[in-house]
Amino acid sequence: MGDIFDAFSDETVTESEKARPRKKRGSRSTAIVILVIAILAGITAAILPNVRDWITNGPASEIFSNSPEDYPEGQEGEPVQVTIPDGSTGSDMAAILVEADVVASTGAFIDAFNADSGAGSIQPGTYELPTQIPAQRAISLLKDHDAQRVDVNITIPEGFTRTQVHERIANLLDVDIADVAAASENAEAIGLPPEAEGNVEGWYKPGTYMISPDTPVHEVLAEMVSARKSELDSLGIPEGERQEVLIKASILEREVNLPQYYAQVARVIENRLVDTESVNGRLQMDSTVLYGVGKSGGIPTAEDLANDNPYNTYRHGGLPPTPIGAAGKPAIEAVLNPADGDWLFFVTVDLHSGETLFAATLEEHNENKARLDSWLEQNPDYGRSDAPEVGGDEEGEG
Repeated sequence: MGDIFDAFSDETVTESEKARPRKKRGSRSTAIVILVIAILAGITAAILPNVRDWITNGPASEIFSNSPEDYPEGQEGEPVQVTIPDGSTGSDMAAILVEADVVASTGAFIDAFNADSGAGSIQPGTYELPTQIPAQRAISLLKDHDAQRVDVNITIPEGFTRTQVHERIANLLDVDIADVAAASENAEAIGLPPEAEGNVEGWYKPGTYMISPDTPVHEVLAEMVSARKSELDSLGIPEGERQEVLIKASILEREVNLPQYYAQVARVIENRLVDTESVNGRLQMDSTVLYGVGKSGGIPTAEDLANDNPYNTYRHGGLPPTPIGAAGKPAIEAVLNPADGDWLFFVTVDLHSGETLFAATLEEHNENKARLDSWLEQNPDYGRSDAPEVGGDEEGEG
């Protein structure tokens, strides 16, 4: 068999092929394989420690272990302040607490959060918590928000003037009111828009603000101004009209006891501004007179009405130069949508119930004023210095 195969091979191979040297087949392929193996070995040697660390100590540790890492009971580190934003999920809280080293891992916190039926009661805010505590203890402390929260709630009611806002901030944050006033004058730092012309009056949006106690004053004011701008934008008010709208709305806020009358008083303002016969463009609003003399309520005295300042709308026609307080959204919406009517006058005739009457003529208005005078006689506890404002008087009060 071998002889036959050899004979066949000799017959099929040419003389030239017999003379050509034989190549060692597979030597090049072997070299390539060896090179690839060497490269892979080098890469593995370089990255294997990092991979091992990632699996053992890094984010993947919770995936490759039976239970997530958690700090043991009976130990804790120095306290830190952490802020839980509004709308935070359990995962969001976990990431915040891990970053602050309050809990050891996100997995431990999420497991504790899911296992605790009361975890959903955790409220947004700034909390002071120990570091390096078990996840379940962190949940318990966050649920006890009254004991652990350190943030300050600053509530700004509708109608507050800038001075009242500054006083409240100073009291709650324990800072000098002069520092608050100074911060309010830095229009750029607090984001005050150009149309306000550097005056923050009316640009603090009423509402409750959750503030960390170490928040700089200018950031507190900036948040209130930003909230106001967002509100005006949501109502579609062009920038060039925002100041005028706030001026009118602030008058409504200080003049009217009941929001049900906002739209009617808004119409009175519009009618007076264009009237050339009865009031000659004068608003004659008690609220603006009182603001001009530094009062926040009551009925103007004869001396108040005689004080010649830009806010005395009995003496000066048109709108006052700035808002006179912080208007709420209903008042702003009433300015944008005033009621239909020919009224030029209004007066609140019952300072307890807030009942307000409107009139198109001075004669009718004087009859309504007589009802107020009668009410004041029957209610002497409402003195002329502490009574709420009574608006739209042609002849004034005093």
